[in-house]
Amino acid sequence: MTIYLTELSPINNLFPNVNTALKDPDGLLAIGGDLMPERIISAYRNGVFPWFSDDQPILWWSPSERATISPSQCHISKSMKRLMNKNLFTITINQAFSQVIEACAQPREAQIETWITTSIQQAYINLHKLHFAHSVEVWNGKQLVGGLYGVCVGSYFCGESMFSKENNASKLAFITLCQHFKKYNGQRIDCQMLTKHLQSLGVQGQSRKEFIKDLSKFKNISINKACWKQQQIR
Repeated sequence: MTIYLTELSPINNLFPNVNTALKDPDGLLAIGGDLMPERIISAYRNGVFPWFSDDQPILWWSPSERATISPSQCHISKSMKRLMNKNLFTITINQAFSQVIEACAQPREAQIETWITTSIQQAYINLHKLHFAHSVEVWNGKQLVGGLYGVCVGSYFCGESMFSKENNASKLAFITLCQHFKKYNGQRIDCQMLTKHLQSLGVQGQSRKEFIKDLSKFKNISINKACWKQQQIR
């Protein structure tokens, strides 16, 4: 079966309507373009994200279902509460972005490659330098043992990936993000694809229609810049 995709223009950062995304593979919307900051920010503002392997062209996606959460709805299990009360870890914001994305790029078990390619890493490091992309770091002493990164659009945080080198370190990063983001009136967190790991934290599935509705409401509501200054928050 022939698949027809919109090829992005090299002279503007416009994306096709997300409702034109394919059903199989679910959410594939467009091909081509580049990974310049302006195009990536335009993508997030339209409910789109890049996802491709090294042997593929740049592919842009907007799945029919998104995994999202309101920061106030984050679920903290009894075991996680006990862990947090022990204060074994230090948690920071934006103190080791490059290390976090590099750690997230490492293939997981049963994987032979990563979608966080070298070009993706550099693109998001560029976004970080422009204060669009942010990281949460979990430290055990001086060792980075967990974390996550994503892009903030208004009061909507678009999570990209997380990693854990010690039990529950990524959960701790996510819970702390929710608490910190809520403190600064952050409204929603997009986790892209629903997994059991995310469901255990309170993340739920949301239709594309409802996701775009929420994104349209919150993407133009700015939060205090102090939310993303380099800081220790736990």
